[in-house]
Amino acid sequence: MAETERETIRESTLEGLDTAARKGKYGGRPPVITDDMLHTVLRRKVLGESVEQIQPDLIIPTGKRKGEHPSVASIYRALAEHEKARAYPEATEAAHDDFAALQQRDRSSV
Repeated sequence: MAETERETIRESTLEGLDTAARKGKYGGRPPVITDDMLHTVLRRKVLGESVEQIQPDLIIPTGKRKGEHPSVASIYRALAEHEKARAYPEATEAAHDDFAALQQRDRSSV
């Protein structure tokens, strides 16, 4: 009986997450490194600066840590995600297409 209840709760949770995703809402914290910050980091790295030199000049624009500097680890993580997106552009493009199709389907069903 406990397994059945657990499975019911799991299915309800997944349905709720799916519904929220179709509305464009995702759980978790917003990213600390914005696109503008990432662009600044990439530009300055090309000029030969290290992440440690760039980090004190960056300021988090929103959220719980607004006004503080992002950690060096956050910057490296954002750089790694950027490189992954560049390494597999077809996967990124397919994900964007899938998301657009989901949004279009939701708009037409409402």
